[in-house]
Amino acid sequence: MTTDKPRTPEDFMRRAITLSRERMRSGDGGPFAAIIVRDGGILAEGWNQVTSHNDPTAHAEIVAIRRACDAIDSISLEGAEIYATCEPCPMCMAAIYWARISRLYYANTTEDAEAIGFDDGAIYREIALAPEHRTMPAERLLGDEALEVFREWDAWPGKQRY
Repeated sequence: MTTDKPRTPEDFMRRAITLSRERMRSGDGGPFAAIIVRDGGILAEGWNQVTSHNDPTAHAEIVAIRRACDAIDSISLEGAEIYATCEPCPMCMAAIYWARISRLYYANTTEDAEAIGFDDGAIYREIALAPEHRTMPAERLLGDEALEVFREWDAWPGKQRY
């Protein structure tokens, strides 16, 4: 973690924007980057690596969260802030909540991303629907059998809640 000097939110966002431009131009992925900051210093950086890693989950925020959690050896980023060059997609927004990040700053909007061909807005609209109304068919199977595992987990004394 770097703590050279006090920095403003604008400084951290400028770093994220610079990183997104550099990595996009290098062919590493799309025009997205994210910075995770805690205690005034950069804990981790991530950039879009979807196409360079053939991984649809390698969004900038996900990459940054994985690196930050690894850096502090914890699944919780409570007290951290994330600076994302675009309003996070549903997957990334969920990961930000799961990681317990305390604050989100973003630059471009979902509408800005849609205007250049990214379908985050369509996914947000789709997941707001009940499963039976989504375009992807979904069917529940073997719920009773799967619930047995949940019951076992609930009673398991060695579990780590998250």
